[in-house]
Amino acid sequence: MRNLDDVDARLADRLAELRVERGWPLEELARRSGISRSTLSRLERAEISPTAALLGKLCEVYGRTMSRLLAEVEEEPPQVVTAGAQPVWRDEESGFVRRSLSPPHPGLRGEVVEATLRPGADISYDAPPVPGMEQHIWALEGAVEITTGGRAHLLEAGDCLRFRLWGSSRFRCPGPAPARYAIFIVLP
Repeated sequence: MRNLDDVDARLADRLAELRVERGWPLEELARRSGISRSTLSRLERAEISPTAALLGKLCEVYGRTMSRLLAEVEEEPPQVVTAGAQPVWRDEESGFVRRSLSPPHPGLRGEVVEATLRPGADISYDAPPVPGMEQHIWALEGAVEITTGGRAHLLEAGDCLRFRLWGSSRFRCPGPAPARYAIFIVLP
């Protein structure tokens, strides 16, 4: 077993808790998520870290944003979140780095995330974790192509895309430089 940090271990525990809370065996979660039973088992035992795509599928099944799921394994966030205290999550496979600038908090519907994609990175999500959630995506550096509602939008530094997410979405960095952007999420 790899040496995982506390956040990865707590995330594995939380994923197992969510499944058990619903009374689902691994086979049922595999059917609902499209993720193999063996992969789910390894995730829940913290033998592997989830990719952004896997977490996206699990968030969809559990009706949570990725930020909310990750916040559930963090300590209660303070009102001021210093740069050093902002949780950072990396998916080395896809080249996705996610910094939770303003983590979800009980009683609040919005959150702010900074994301970075390396050139060539391409991440697709089959469905939103919470249908109808509002997103505002502000390109900070480089270029990012975002597809939602069957339409691709190329954002360059300074551009902002806003929408309600009902279906699939895709984030792609066409390069040649990494794309860095902020996502403002508001739950319905």
